[in-house]
Amino acid sequence: MIEIRNLAQVNNLDLFTAFAEAFRDYEITLDKNEHERMLRRRGFNPELSFGAFDHGKLVSFTCNGIGTFNNLFTAYDTGTGTLKEYRGQGLASKVFEASIPSLVDAGIRQYLLEVLQHNEAAISVYRKLKFEVSREFNYFVSEASALSIKEKSLPEGYSLRKITLSELNNTDSMCDFHSSWQNSFEAIGRSPEAFVISGVFSGNLLIGYGIFEPASGDITQLAVLPECRRKGVGTVLFAEMLTLNQHNNIKAINTDTNCKSIGPFFASHGLALKGKQYEMIRTL
Repeated sequence: MIEIRNLAQVNNLDLFTAFAEAFRDYEITLDKNEHERMLRRRGFNPELSFGAFDHGKLVSFTCNGIGTFNNLFTAYDTGTGTLKEYRGQGLASKVFEASIPSLVDAGIRQYLLEVLQHNEAAISVYRKLKFEVSREFNYFVSEASALSIKEKSLPEGYSLRKITLSELNNTDSMCDFHSSWQNSFEAIGRSPEAFVISGVFSGNLLIGYGIFEPASGDITQLAVLPECRRKGVGTVLFAEMLTLNQHNNIKAINTDTNCKSIGPFFASHGLALKGKQYEMIRTL
């Protein structure tokens, strides 16, 4: 007998066990610590996350992050999976539909997710659930050992130093696109101790910055004022991330495909384009 209910009573180990089993054949795997960091960063709320249980065993689940996106109170799919032997029963769709009344009652205005573009089966399901594509993303992944940058110095009058999240004010002029859910300032603020923020200054003016999560090798944000580009600012910030990295890989997830600057920049430094995703939204 399958029962659908929220994940409030599921402990971290059981949730990770279900996650690891459901994503065993996925392109990117996570260990337990990485899984917990991911959930925290993405705003996981167990009371507003739901799963299908077979005699008490979690066999299908959607972990929802809760926060704001485009100024709307939003639920974000931070992980949907079904154990292999339970696939083909439509459990993921049933879990999602069962969650909608609770999300609406909590004031959620929209539901946001990302899906790999080659996962045609999942995209078909999401379209049937009334999701629409809002953006396309690239993601870049390379082994850290394969990346190296020749020493690059900043122009005279420029300096590099560590900064805090509170110092990143009025950065829109540096950014070529709006950050995805997991790369937003709100996500970073959920566990700021996990990130290193480096800023490049011309005098006292911040002209570029990079936000990096050393434990995961994740380039979360990288931006430079347009008029200060091609002067080595981005390269110095990227090199700083390589120095700080504690992971086997370096990756940049969810860069907007319409951005014509970040992709060539990563390619020039050997960070390989690994694939593409859709960002999809459903109004609730």
